[in-house]
Amino acid sequence: MSASARRRFDLIAFDWDGTLFDSTAIIVRSIQDAVRDVGGQVPTSEAAAWVIGMALPQALAHAAPDVPPEKYTELGNRYRYHYLQHQDDVSLFPGVLPLLEMLKGRGHLLTVATGKSRRGLDHVLGAVQLRGMFDGSRTADETAGKPHPLMLQELMAEFDVAPQRTLMIGDTTHDLEMARAAGCASVGVGYGAHSTRGFAELGPLCVAHSVQELHQWLEGNA
Repeated sequence: MSASARRRFDLIAFDWDGTLFDSTAIIVRSIQDAVRDVGGQVPTSEAAAWVIGMALPQALAHAAPDVPPEKYTELGNRYRYHYLQHQDDVSLFPGVLPLLEMLKGRGHLLTVATGKSRRGLDHVLGAVQLRGMFDGSRTADETAGKPHPLMLQELMAEFDVAPQRTLMIGDTTHDLEMARAAGCASVGVGYGAHSTRGFAELGPLCVAHSVQELHQWLEGNA
């Protein structure tokens, strides 16, 4: 039996922050500091974490509803300032590299579908250990942000893979909603930004509570 016949999914799309990259705490703090800088009511950590995965303007507007639209540019600039102070403090979750190498060795197409900017994603993908690991990616500033399905639809079109052969993996309801809207299967991870309380109604095949659990599930089911 060929490798392709053994695979359930040809294309696997990963969210980045909170799924592969351990950056949730820094994103939350950067949102809170940015809102404080422009004079808004600082969101709770839970409220700030909930918007992770959205396109940045949408995320900041949701996290800081009392900040007027004329301050959105300043708010975004302050967020980027605070995040850049700490972007090198974050790293891949332990176990992510072996997981990616396992999938790569089985012939899966690996992609990233993220709420980050293209500049931000390219910065982290420039790390030596990640070069050549991903076959494609989409960011929120070059297509529709989550949970709109366009990000996944573009990746499927680029690689000519049908929705039933595509799997989305993410740590937020935005990721799972995007997958459902695109007609794709999904897997949720419970170690990132969102509580898993709202995951079940979105129909993920699995909810993994560690990278090790995710690795085991993918090895046996993807």
